[in-house]
Amino acid sequence: MPKIHLDEETIARLDGLRQDEESYDDIVNELVNIYESEELTLFHSGDL
Repeated sequence: MPKIHLDEETIARLDGLRQDEESYDDIVNELVNIYESEELTLFHSGDL
């Protein structure tokens, strides 16, 4: 498993997004899903 290093500011921002003792893994996965969803939406919007 790779290790990542985050700035204290980034950790504070993640802590602000976490709900109900959500793990960092959960919140990062959710953010990646949102990013991928937005990317897909932007990609398909150009096809009109």
